[in-house]
Amino acid sequence: MTSVYFKNQVDQIEDLLFGFAMKLTKNRENAKDLMQETLMRGFQARERFKIGTHFKSWMTTIMYNSYINHYRKRKTRNRVEQPIEDIVHLSNKPTTEGNGEQVVLRRELNGIMNQLDLKYKKPFLMFFQGFQYDEIAADMDLPIGTVKSRIFYARKQLKQMIIKQYGDDTLRRA
Repeated sequence: MTSVYFKNQVDQIEDLLFGFAMKLTKNRENAKDLMQETLMRGFQARERFKIGTHFKSWMTTIMYNSYINHYRKRKTRNRVEQPIEDIVHLSNKPTTEGNGEQVVLRRELNGIMNQLDLKYKKPFLMFFQGFQYDEIAADMDLPIGTVKSRIFYARKQLKQMIIKQYGDDTLRRA
């Protein structure tokens, strides 16, 4: 599909797309952002559009998938929802660093984690620190599926090592 043909088709359904974006987001600014992303993705994928396919359906599917992807990211991303001023009181609480039992347990768990092979340990630690799968994949120059697999196996190995060290009922109490 040529860019001229794409623009002509978009001009015909632009109001419909914006209405669909408003229905999904229920916010004018977010609808504009979703509309822009949809048009960008559609334009980038215009070579994959098959003439004879219903253009409106193709574009609304792109929009819906973009919306779902953003919804999932917002749902799973670790964020602080409160202003920092509202959580300052947390810094006044005593830490567990002085608790001897906690210090020993933390050292033992670090020792268990250090037993992991580096190819499993690094992606697991990055994920634990809040990095997204795609960020880890880019940092390690690996496919995203490999990163997910290595994190899964790291969890599995850690679970087995913890059970071996502390017993099976330890994980049930956590």
